Amino acid sequence: MKYLLITGRILFSLIFLLTVVSHFNQETIDYAAAQGVPAASFLVPFSAVIAFIGGLCIAIGYRTKTGGLLILIFLVPVTIYMHAFWKETDPMKKKMQMGNFMKNVSLMGAALLITCFGGESLESEKNYKNNNK
Repeated sequence: MKYLLITGRILFSLIFLLTVVSHFNQETIDYAAAQGVPAASFLVPFSAVIAFIGGLCIAIGYRTKTGGLLILIFLVPVTIYMHAFWKETDPMKKKMQMGNFMKNVSLMGAALLITCFGGESLESEKNYKNNNK
């Protein structure tokens, strides 16, 4: 059971750990500004730092509840500004943005679970064994 929790934490965190570098590219900052992100030249790189720290906390199992909260802080504005499918007029773009929006909503659900329950795999395993005797 412990290895499933560790694997799940790592798999969940990968998207936040591997996409950080792109948030420092001017093209990404310009795209975010075009989507209406205020102070994009500061907020986009800053969001990368938040996502990276949150993802790292979750992946290594250190302060996972805090990591989950950081991921939520990252995802809520990103989802609203960057995947606003309701603003799209092109049907294909609308469909793509809706898919990204729903992906982020799912990630928010997982981040909420991590924020509530943490990632203490040994404690979770003990509770599982005690409840299933």
